[in-house]
Amino acid sequence: MHFELTQEQLMYQRAVREFCEGEIKPYAAQVEAQGDLRWEAIRKMPQLGLTGLQVPEEYGGAGLDTICASIAIEELGRVCGSTGLSISAHNCLACAPSVRWGTPEQKARFLPRLTSGEVLGALALTEPNAGSDLLSAQTSAVLEDGCYVINGTKAWITNARHAPVIITLVRTDKAAGARGFTHLLVETDREGLTIHPPERKMGLKGSSTHMISYDGVRVPVENVLGEVGRGFYQTMETLDAGRISIGALSVGIAQGAFEEAVKYAKQRVAFGKPISEHQAIQWMIADAALEIEAARLMVYRAAWLKDQGKPFTKEAAMAKLFASEVAERVCFNAIQIHGSYGYSAEFPVERMYRDQRLMSIGEGTSQIQRIVIARRVLQEMSS
Repeated sequence: MHFELTQEQLMYQRAVREFCEGEIKPYAAQVEAQGDLRWEAIRKMPQLGLTGLQVPEEYGGAGLDTICASIAIEELGRVCGSTGLSISAHNCLACAPSVRWGTPEQKARFLPRLTSGEVLGALALTEPNAGSDLLSAQTSAVLEDGCYVINGTKAWITNARHAPVIITLVRTDKAAGARGFTHLLVETDREGLTIHPPERKMGLKGSSTHMISYDGVRVPVENVLGEVGRGFYQTMETLDAGRISIGALSVGIAQGAFEEAVKYAKQRVAFGKPISEHQAIQWMIADAALEIEAARLMVYRAAWLKDQGKPFTKEAAMAKLFASEVAERVCFNAIQIHGSYGYSAEFPVERMYRDQRLMSIGEGTSQIQRIVIARRVLQEMSS
């Protein structure tokens, strides 16, 4: 068992951290205030493969392993949750399914644009009345004269306004249950598609989230991603991998808040000495260091299993569940350590606390993760 990153992984980590410190961190508050990403930084990301972490090099990607991809998302989340979330969604929810199930023609058509740094991809799953219960999704696509005609509404879609194409989960056979769903590649300039204004959110305000309406949107059958009737299963596989990334993002946000808390604790004096010398503060710091390290190891293990081609559904759910809940505890205590200043927008821990709140909701709530884990454990114990 090896518990150290390889030299290549360490070099990549250093390169991404240097980029984040120079191009992302100084502008994180501005990104939130303006409600949009810093596109000057996004356009530089292809140099480090950040817009195509696991996309083959022939399509403009970096072809990295899942551990390196997790390292990159953690580093982004450490300085800016909004940027981390948008890049995570772009890579895991748009690029990854395109690589996994796209035809050679689809890959050549869409991936070079997606990895260019000029746009971000999106995946449309959730609906106003279908979140955790995706089998209740009602957005439909009917085959008509060689085209699928799409009608319905999607909600809470990350990156929609920046996307040239949105992978959309549609119901193609209402009588087929889980086998009645299909993924369609829907270009955002198609007639009948409306991307509504960004949602007003608690946090992650620089990563825009949108409702999308499909009113008779027509896409050719050549835009089917993967197999007709396999969309639900492709979605589940996509979310398994996405949970590793959200786990990494959670670790990053926690790490950023932890570093800010330690820095402040060394500077702030109370009762005649820096508060870092008081046991109450030391215990908070110790708990944060412990839980962040444990969460990071869980994320890396899930990533390693994926890279080895081994089953990783349970481990990804565990990593995402634990890391997201660690992020909440660490950010909570980071504000406690800052006291009143932690409640002020002048200090980054206030933003981090709000940003982390989505981590235990998106890519499957904590409750869904527990169901996934329990079902896998019960299957393993009965075999």
